[in-house]
Amino acid sequence: MAAGRVCTGFSLPYVAKYNNASGTITYSNGQKLARGVDVSIEPSASDYVFYADNVEAEIANQFTGGTFSLTVDGLLASAEQLIMGLPELTGDWYAYNDDQTPNYFGLGFIARYMNDGVASYVPYVLAKVSFNPITTTAATQEAEISWQTQALSGTIMRAEDEKRTWKYLGKEYATEAAAEAAIKTKLGISANG
Repeated sequence: MAAGRVCTGFSLPYVAKYNNASGTITYSNGQKLARGVDVSIEPSASDYVFYADNVEAEIANQFTGGTFSLTVDGLLASAEQLIMGLPELTGDWYAYNDDQTPNYFGLGFIARYMNDGVASYVPYVLAKVSFNPITTTAATQEAEISWQTQALSGTIMRAEDEKRTWKYLGKEYATEAAAEAAIKTKLGISANG
């Protein structure tokens, strides 16, 4: 058995609204965000040092926040409405205006790993994130197709639960479907959702 594993894929980003009821965290209105292209999680941490006898006697390194960047193939209008807190359709249009209600979300995805030629699928969930405003870019098609993707970014925070959770790392699953089911369960998404 190899001593480690190598990441060979990323898939199935999901989001769900974050809810805090006196320290009990739940998620609602979850859905698949889009088809995943890549993800980057960049946590920040600080050292908290205790001095005794004029020297560093103890040190604690603690998570203080972070950022994420996520590339997807392209958001459907319903996913953009959800993560940007847009009001319901007015006629044929979603409006970015003063009626937007920014929300916090749980963000889940799957990383695929290989170890000695065997694939495994690991679900991740960031407990509480907020999305930055979405940048829109598009380019005309020329003689060859230029595949265009959508970049999303945001802030990672601690949840308000007793342990102040910021990330969940799932166990390894033999199939992507099993890892996806674990994310749906964690984010309160029905099996058919």
